Amino acid sequence: MRRGMRARICGTGSALPRREVTNDELSKIMDTSDEWIRSRTGICSRHLAVEESLTALAARAARQALSEAGMEAAELDMILAATLSADKLLPSLACELQRELSAERAVAFDINAACSGFIFALQTADAYIKSGQYGKILVVGGEILSKLMDWNDRSTCVLFGDGAGAAVVRADSEFGILGSVQGSDGARGEVLMCEDRKNNNPYVSNTKDLSYVSMDGQEVYKFAVRTVPEAILKATERAGISVDEVDLFILHQANIRILQSVSKRLKIPMEKIPMNLQTCGNISAGSIPILLDFVNRRGMIQRGNKIVLAGFGAGLTWGASALTW
Repeated sequence: MRRGMRARICGTGSALPRREVTNDELSKIMDTSDEWIRSRTGICSRHLAVEESLTALAARAARQALSEAGMEAAELDMILAATLSADKLLPSLACELQRELSAERAVAFDINAACSGFIFALQTADAYIKSGQYGKILVVGGEILSKLMDWNDRSTCVLFGDGAGAAVVRADSEFGILGSVQGSDGARGEVLMCEDRKNNNPYVSNTKDLSYVSMDGQEVYKFAVRTVPEAILKATERAGISVDEVDLFILHQANIRILQSVSKRLKIPMEKIPMNLQTCGNISAGSIPILLDFVNRRGMIQRGNKIVLAGFGAGLTWGASALTW
């Protein structure tokens, strides 16, 4: 183990599909309205992939992150991609990115923890760096969730969007991840789920239709408003800092009411909880890295700032990391 080494984020990037769809546009194809969506979620529009693949979006985000980090793709030791909606069942999104970026020496694999995926991938990168096995890692989170939606289910499809975000991390002895926490509760997994392809061998009779994302919104909300504050408190405790010392909280962008609840429970000013869900919606594993790039490129993070990343998702899963920028 490399004593004192940790993963430090040294570059970020993001990419959204060109097509932005407003609430008013959705109201023309389903029984909904801008007021109904906005008042319940805070979402005004979302980007939906029409021409873009997830691989293309993720590669665009990755190139931005590598450029900011001053690193060539050929230097990467590893590529970790968090997604539940890769373009192909195989090869993985991470391997597709390895090809697109010409990162020949990088080990590449995917992680599926839904909306917690980027946090889980970032913590995996941190563990590899702490072990001394790798020192330069690309972490990507991205989704094309629109292909998994039932566009007749207004309670679910209006919430989600498409896009990808990326972060390059490298070994550092001074800055980086100070403390992390993660968890899973498979016993409650059915409150947010989507089934994969059905068994289709010659000895099985299968006439079921394709499955789409289904969600028990009330149960997910109750899970989130309890779990996210607890995760933040545990991560900051492990980092040896207080919640008051944190400069920014980069939280999963699922619903404005959840963000407001976290703010209230932890007595965090909303000014410390940036949002982009108004124009992005919930992009699952892409949510946190896209928001991180959003605030980074607007100069909202300075070297030495203390940041908390936290999210929750299907599984059920949750995680948080406290770090020094």
